[in-house]
Amino acid sequence: MKSVKMEVKSEAIIEAVKSMKKEEREAFLEDLLASTSPEHLASIREAREQYKAGKVRAHKEIFGR
Repeated sequence: MKSVKMEVKSEAIIEAVKSMKKEEREAFLEDLLASTSPEHLASIREAREQYKAGKVRAHKEIFGR
């Protein structure tokens, strides 16, 4: 596998992210956070496991709204 190093300005990344559809943008940002934060990745795994196990509550149930 070869690696290519290139400079990308943050403004270009921001504009690219802004142009994404909402679902794509959310997935990209989640992946970005996960790649830079093992704690975030672990929290995502935990949340998905809880969701699959049915350990969820409605917003109204918790906050009464």
